[in-house]
Amino acid sequence: MRAPMRPRVVVLLALMATAFTGACFDRASAGTTSPYNRPEPRPDMFVADSKNGDSASPQQVHTSLVGQDKMRISWITQGSAPPTVEYGKSPGVYQNSVTGNTTSYKYALYKSGEIHEAVIGPLEPNMVYYYRCSSDLAREFRFKTPPAQLPIKFTVIGDLGQTGWTTSTLQHIAQSNYDVLLLPGDLSYADFFQPWWDSFGRLVEPLASQRPWMVTQGNHEIEKMPVIHPHSFTSYNARWRMPFEESGSDSNLYYSFDVAGVHIIMLGSYTDFDPSSAQYKWLQADLGKVDRKRTPWIVVLIHAPWYNSNTAHQGEKESVEMKASMEGLLYQARVDVVFAGHVHAYERFTRVYNGNANDCGPVHITIGDGGNREGLAKRYMNPAPSISVFREASFGHGQLEVVNATHALWTWHRNDDDVGVEADSAWLTSLSSNPACKS
Repeated sequence: MRAPMRPRVVVLLALMATAFTGACFDRASAGTTSPYNRPEPRPDMFVADSKNGDSASPQQVHTSLVGQDKMRISWITQGSAPPTVEYGKSPGVYQNSVTGNTTSYKYALYKSGEIHEAVIGPLEPNMVYYYRCSSDLAREFRFKTPPAQLPIKFTVIGDLGQTGWTTSTLQHIAQSNYDVLLLPGDLSYADFFQPWWDSFGRLVEPLASQRPWMVTQGNHEIEKMPVIHPHSFTSYNARWRMPFEESGSDSNLYYSFDVAGVHIIMLGSYTDFDPSSAQYKWLQADLGKVDRKRTPWIVVLIHAPWYNSNTAHQGEKESVEMKASMEGLLYQARVDVVFAGHVHAYERFTRVYNGNANDCGPVHITIGDGGNREGLAKRYMNPAPSISVFREASFGHGQLEVVNATHALWTWHRNDDDVGVEADSAWLTSLSSNPACKS
């Protein structure tokens, strides 16, 4: 359905908050680097409550990984309901039951529904489970656990939003048979108007209830307003709890996890990252614990890209200062790939460190083209820097298929014409298998 108008007061407050917090509302600039016309933004797609009259009916269901063999199930009810998940390997047959916890939050005049979560397991790898939430007889869900060993397939999308382009992207992802989804920030684009968080939860439920979605925050998750709501990330932290404690982190804004043979690190571009910060010290310790024999691949996600030849978002401290602070840690640990969002376009760099091509540095990929309401960032710097291998301002998503300990296939799928087109691909070799990069 067409999106409801955001109340004028919310828009005005959002503009005020932008001035104080630096949360940016970039608009697509003119120009293009390819010979065909780029698509324009599509209208917001607000997904309304089904209004089925049952306030205990679960909605906005999504799953995320917790440790090697557990899954967190999260959902919302408009009224009181037990935070219970029943699950099993056959439809309608639930041999197991776990009761979790319930929270809620307030944001100005908004009061969230009951936010439930329960961690279930131990679970078998590469297995389909059926489950229901809050003992609701009308809604049965199912998810598939990722494999315990390679190969494994990731979908990667950034700056998703909830527009017609988002819908197209999600449709293509649904056909990709992925194991885990990775999202480097900017989820709902609620931008202070909390009902959009509910809409986003309903929009992604068909996919997020079936495969684990692992996310980190972007600038649109800050939602801090002076006086009215002086706290950052309230909605994000309440709705999208990630397994930060399990990795020794003290914040939901940065964490790590292992899946199959891949160690994945989610960093926070919009929290402290200087060498004296908790995040820096955590990252340093986390990288020091990685066993490349057990997890030969290391993948990092950030929101604000460290390398970017698009004219959008140049010179921001979240890119420049975070890179200056943390790039050395990633290089010394031989991180294989760094995914970023923020710039609403696609760009793939060669292996790089300190601004130069380096065979032992990570591949940097900007994937902030999921379908946001602000449109594409169409203008690139010319000529392209030598370290930029492929760049294009189109909506789409990426897939990283880690085949074995030494090789992975990266593909980027453009969806300009509502048909997924493989527009860029590259075989990657793990740095842990490169004798020249042994640290």
